[in-house]
Amino acid sequence: MIAALPLLTSALSALAPSGGTAASAATTAATSVAGSAGSDFGQVLSQVSNDAVKKMKAAETAALSGIEGKSSAQDVVQSVMSAQESLQTALAIRDKSVAAFQEISRMAI
Repeated sequence: MIAALPLLTSALSALAPSGGTAASAATTAATSVAGSAGSDFGQVLSQVSNDAVKKMKAAETAALSGIEGKSSAQDVVQSVMSAQESLQTALAIRDKSVAAFQEISRMAI
């Protein structure tokens, strides 16, 4: 887990924090991660961060096409909401990883 923390931090460094709770997003991520039972922790973090980046890029593309009038407002809103959920999931995982790392560092040897 300690080796995977820098991977998570670097993968999520480009993502900006947003307000709101991430409980439902984290539950969705936990459900999708439970389906990939053979994956190790680093692969799961990589998958979540890659998904978040893809959704953020898709939301940006949808917003630009909406501004140009090529996309409906509903499509833009759905894309942005999906990106927001993905970002909240990534932030929740980051926060839990940092908390776990801090807890491990406080353990007596």
